[in-house]
Amino acid sequence: MKVAVIGGGSTYTPELVSGFLARLEQFPLSELWLMDIDAGRLDIVGGFAQRIVEDKGSPFKVVLSTDQRAAVRDASYVTTQLRVGQMEARRKDEYLGLRHGLIGQETTGVGGMAKALRTIPVILQIAEDMRQLAQPGALLANFTNPAGLVTQALVKYAPDVPAVGVCNVSITTKMMLLSRLEQASGEKIDPGRAELKTLGLNHLSWHRGLTLDGEDIWPQIIEGYIAALKAEEHPEWEPRMVEIMRMIPNYYLQYYYSTAKKLAEQEKWPPSRAEEVIEVEKDLLREYADPGLKEPPADLMKRGGAYYSTVATQLLNAHYNDLGETHIVNIPNNGAVKEWPADWVLEMPAKVDRQGIHPLPAEPLPPVCFGLLAQVKAFELLTVEAAVHGDHQAAYQALLAHPLGPPAANIQAVLEDMLETHKVHLPQFWKK
Repeated sequence: MKVAVIGGGSTYTPELVSGFLARLEQFPLSELWLMDIDAGRLDIVGGFAQRIVEDKGSPFKVVLSTDQRAAVRDASYVTTQLRVGQMEARRKDEYLGLRHGLIGQETTGVGGMAKALRTIPVILQIAEDMRQLAQPGALLANFTNPAGLVTQALVKYAPDVPAVGVCNVSITTKMMLLSRLEQASGEKIDPGRAELKTLGLNHLSWHRGLTLDGEDIWPQIIEGYIAALKAEEHPEWEPRMVEIMRMIPNYYLQYYYSTAKKLAEQEKWPPSRAEEVIEVEKDLLREYADPGLKEPPADLMKRGGAYYSTVATQLLNAHYNDLGETHIVNIPNNGAVKEWPADWVLEMPAKVDRQGIHPLPAEPLPPVCFGLLAQVKAFELLTVEAAVHGDHQAAYQALLAHPLGPPAANIQAVLEDMLETHKVHLPQFWKK
């Protein structure tokens, strides 16, 4: 079986390779193709990946390629972990927000929009290559941010290519909550016994339930969480808010619930997060280039993305082996939340088996959440149209719709700045 990784030069790749090695008995991978347009970076990361696999007896072949179509050809699974414009584009997204007095972040607000405009056409081309060349029914697992927005584009413009958007926030939250439970009980808990209930959009979701062996333990979890917030000098969330909502917000909601605080933090740049990651990646690539290194280094955790390999390989394994596991993913609603539009891509629990990825029925979020969610979904739908068609008016409306967007009087200036800043990666907006 062949798996293709588009963006194989990512510093996350060695962790992904380790995830496949850990599941060899269940997931019979024969070829892992790492594709990247940056040949120099691919040589370093891919060479390290090859050494990791060779050190384990070469149970599968690691192929390095700069040819996307060759990588996708005959693949059963394609994963995307790319960044159009690399980390420098992320830095530009952050400072685009800063210079306009807005949130500067890679997936939220104007930065997230800029990233989506660059990324969607590239991902749709991957889907087209899959349609022509991959195995029938091959699954596209998209880890590229903004994951939910990109998946929304795939659902509309590549509906015949099975696709799912994946993020590590939910599993990170689940592991955090289980760790607190273990500390309180003194008992080690197998994560497979627990299921987290999450609903919303990618990076705009609320965690509202946890079961252990099928038993609802959320009342215990949420009370412990509130108590911990009250005990902290500078809690992540206002305890009263969590008391009333009885839900734990995705940590990206800080940009909406604590906007002034986040804007104040930006004023301390440099370094921005992108600039921090640029330095981390320099160190990682230096380590990866060491011919004696055969295991992912501890410094990889500085990059972020905890449990990435777990999320990725568990999902593919559940699909291949028809396991019927529940995973939190980004997929079309399709009536699972019957009160909401069927074509909205939501981040929600879904059953994963060989037939596909099926959203599980869920109660809608309360109005206090839905108002924000609907506003951001409107932004997402408009951004998809802007990205696909190079539509300036849709892009303007997307900025107008976003709750973290600029005032109406500033929208045109921000949009022109965004398009000029990333002109080389946005040809659809510059056609004569």
